[in-house]
This record gives sequence, structure tokens and C-alpha cells, in this order.
Amino acid sequence: MNLTPSAVSHAVRKLETLTGVRLFSRNGRKVRLTAEGEALLERVQTGLESIREGIDLISTHQPQLLRLHCAPSLAAQWLTPRLASLFRAYPALDVRLAANLRYADFPAAEFDVDITYGQHAGPDCYSIPLGYETVTPMCAPHLAHRLQRPEDILSERLIHSDNKRVRWIDWFHRNSITAPETAGSRFDRSFIAIAAAVDGLGVCLESTRLAERELRDGRLVCPLINKSQSVDYLAHYFVYPESSRNKTSVRLFRDWLFRELELPEFDENNVRAR
Repeated sequence: MNLTPSAVSHAVRKLETLTGVRLFSRNGRKVRLTAEGEALLERVQTGLESIREGIDLISTHQPQLLRLHCAPSLAAQWLTPRLASLFRAYPALDVRLAANLRYADFPAAEFDVDITYGQHAGPDCYSIPLGYETVTPMCAPHLAHRLQRPEDILSERLIHSDNKRVRWIDWFHRNSITAPETAGSRFDRSFIAIAAAVDGLGVCLESTRLAERELRDGRLVCPLINKSQSVDYLAHYFVYPESSRNKTSVRLFRDWLFRELELPEFDENNVRAR
């Protein structure tokens, strides 16, 4: 702060006069915070941290930095394992990734892009569907022999993903089966449900995109994929503001993402922002 100790002491006493409370207890050369001082310190620290984050946010907004928000399960199961491929393609690109159920706040410039679960976009934003995902029952390999036909599911312990838009009741309806009354195990994230199925806790109903690694490695199988009706739906969307100040990084990431998903190249000129 470039202030002398006496100047700091004078400023503290001025603040105590202004607030009408003692912020420090003084005993000779020893100075300790009072309860009021502790309360004020906590809030001042919060304010300073917010200011620091704001300065960091604008000072690091460089063309090669991408601030990415993503739905949690897609971030954990599909995106993060592929980031090495992204960095090989664009070595100068840096990514800051946040994953939670909130949507990106573009007016506040907190993020450059968002990969949402379900369609959600503010005004003047592009919202691009990331292709259909197939949802089908999955289980550990040692349980697969018990599932020879759709009705066999009724004898198994079901694993539920509470925040998933396609539920077991949808799969049962698609396959003309009366849904069982038993609840089974419930989790609030698909990646937890997938992990539970890998551990043999039961049968989960999940997207083959999200469970791609587990299926490829043989930790999960889809015993009814050709014996039942799966559910296909548009689950995730790529969202970013039309007036993005970080167009280069957004375009690089978008093009890479579309290649990874084997989607047609996106042309902003042919699609209007919402």
C-alpha cells in the first residue's frame, strides 16, 4: 500500500471513528482484533477476493484462452478425457473448465462458451445441438447373462439418475413394459450412476456417449441394445454469445468439438442467433 505504520494507524483510528466501534484492542505494543474487527475483516477479505477475481478475469482475457462451462457428467465422462487431443491440435490454446448445473452467465463475461444439458440460451446466443445420444440399459459384464429380453430388467436392481431427462419410466414405456414400483438406487449425476454400474450395483440407463470409455474398455456392456427399443434424444447443446469478444478461441474449440462428434461443420452465416 506504500503507507508508513503511522499512516496505517491513523487510517484505522479514522475508520473506528467513522463506524463508532473499536476494531482493535491495544495493550502496549500488542494489537488484536476485536469481535467487530473480526466480522469486518471477513467481509473485507471477501470483497478483496472478488476484486482480485475481476482483475484476473479481464487481464487474462487473451485470444488463446477459452473459459468453458460444461454440464458435469459430459465434462467428466467425455470432454476431459479428450482435452489432450484438443491441445495437440491447438498447442497455444488454454482452457479454463468449470462444471456445474448452472448455466453460463454471458452478460457478465464469466465464460466464453457453455455446453448445456438441455437447450438453454439467453438472447443473442447461438445454441447448437450436439447430435442425438442413445440411452440404453448398461451393466457390468458379469450381470449381462441375466438380461436376455427387455422384461428381464424387472428382476434387476435399477440405478437411477435423478437429473437425467430420460428416465427408466421412459424406457419401460418405449418397450411396452409396466414400470416396477421399487425405487432402486438413486444418484444426482450420470457419472456417479455409471460408476455404480461398473461396480456391479445394478443396471443403469445411460447415454452411450457418456459411458463411451467404460463400454470401450469392457467395464460396462449393453446387453439389450439389439433386443429392445433404445431412447434417442438431443441431450447437449453448444452455446455461445453472438457478440463474443473471444471469437478465435471459440471458433477453434467449436470446430474441434464438431470434429470429435462427427457433426457437420457449423456456419454462423446460415444460422441466426436466438
